[in-house]
Amino acid sequence: VQLQASGGGLVQAGGSLRLSCAASGSTLSTYVMGWFRQAPGKEREFVAAISWLAGSTLHADSVRGRFAISRDKLKNTVYLQMNSLKPEDTAVYYCAATYRHGGSWYVAVSYDQWGQGTKVTVSS
Repeated sequence: VQLQASGGGLVQAGGSLRLSCAASGSTLSTYVMGWFRQAPGKEREFVAAISWLAGSTLHADSVRGRFAISRDKLKNTVYLQMNSLKPEDTAVYYCAATYRHGGSWYVAVSYDQWGQGTKVTVSS
């Protein structure tokens, strides 16, 4: 499975963006897909994750209530709807997938496959 992220761009504070992550190939073995972000000079951090089959979701405290992860199994695509964007949301956003059960959805090492990243810039 290859992951292709898109939808990033420049937006003013308070605005919205929707990121997409398209998975090519079979997703039958996909367990969880997630979004992480990395700001300049900072470590990659968890944003949100969704279980591929059941649709259960997790969101980081910093984005809960503003961001929402979802997936379309027919399109093999995961989305991250981002509302009420803040300058501190500026980062490169990466989608990721894991095929393994038992790992923490919150940590990057639990994920097996990564997309190339899409840049989000929020101006104040």
